[in-house]
Amino acid sequence: MLGKRKKRRAKRIDTLVGQHSKVLGDVHFKGGLHVDGSIKGNVCADPDDDSAMLSLSDHGCVEGEVRVPHVVLNGVVLGDVYASEHVELAANARVTGNVYYNLIEMAIGAEVNGKLVHHTESAPAAEAAPEQAEPLVKAATE
Repeated sequence: MLGKRKKRRAKRIDTLVGQHSKVLGDVHFKGGLHVDGSIKGNVCADPDDDSAMLSLSDHGCVEGEVRVPHVVLNGVVLGDVYASEHVELAANARVTGNVYYNLIEMAIGAEVNGKLVHHTESAPAAEAAPEQAEPLVKAATE
């Protein structure tokens, strides 16, 4: 088994934010969301969709909180990331905020300016996360 990687199935992309597109406001989705452009607002998957996936390209940017079970980042996120299942941080990923994850993959060159917080259940981490992150926010504003 050593050296063998599990073959991943390509997730279906249901929604696309193009490279020259800007979304102002929260985005709620089911299925797959691919972002090449920018979103100023929170990105949340439907709570009943455990297979929902966000894919952020190296041109993509999200300024807000991300709450999606499966997250693949290669762009910029300015906010906390909550992934109840899996987070993949590619070489160009830049996260300014905390990353709450169950399983994480991080490539050489990826950056997280915040905490990496492991959790095994999505609900307790999502409820506890704002309390844990609050001292960092206070320290940054003082």
